[in-house]
Amino acid sequence: MMKDQHFLIDERIIDRIVRYAALDDTETVLEIGAGTGNLTKSLAKHVAKVIAIESDHRLVETLSDLSLSNVKVIHGDALRVEFPKFDKVVSNLPYSISSDITFKLLKHDFTLGILMYQHEFAKRMVATAGMKDYSRLSIVTQYFADVQILEIVPRTALYPQPEVGSAIVRLAPRPPSLEVLDKDFFFDFVKAIFTQRRKQMKNAIINAAHMMNLSDAKKLVDLLPQDLMCKRPEKLSPEELAALSNLVYEVRHEDSI
Repeated sequence: MMKDQHFLIDERIIDRIVRYAALDDTETVLEIGAGTGNLTKSLAKHVAKVIAIESDHRLVETLSDLSLSNVKVIHGDALRVEFPKFDKVVSNLPYSISSDITFKLLKHDFTLGILMYQHEFAKRMVATAGMKDYSRLSIVTQYFADVQILEIVPRTALYPQPEVGSAIVRLAPRPPSLEVLDKDFFFDFVKAIFTQRRKQMKNAIINAAHMMNLSDAKKLVDLLPQDLMCKRPEKLSPEELAALSNLVYEVRHEDSI
């Protein structure tokens, strides 16, 4: 068992998670960190197939012992396993992989995710510009999907009890809401400047220039809108960041900066 894996034991919350997922009997559901199978069993009653990924061999045996004909158990690390095709993802995620697994999921084609995260992490997913929790995670998640906290889950709903509360999050993928010239560069740009989130943008770009392969960042910032260069990254909206990313991308390619 992962040291941060907490099993969902409250049947009422399991029932609500299944209800939030609006499942039907034609769908394939992916479950990451299936654990002892409490959620798995409920999912299996409503769908054509459950793909349950679990890294702990002892828990894989427990899941296999459930003998559910429509559950396929995959023994492996969810960050390394290639996901089979799935329609929805419904999971109580291990805390330590929350960020990496979310970014991996968002690269796949699915209709809905009902996912349980640490509450603090969930707040970062839904945060908007100027909020304390606004981060790279907020921007990347909201680039790909509509995201909403459905409910806060008390520590007593899990075993062993975590030190913090959890939250159930609805993740609904949709076409990107921002117009960017190069998606990969936009994500690199956001990642770079948020390592300097408390600096003014001009200093953030200069300090993180190596992360964006900029050879002359000081020259570059003089060519960018100065009203934005005086703001901190955490104060800029996703639209403003997308526009800046496009400008940096264009100038970098035209002037080899």
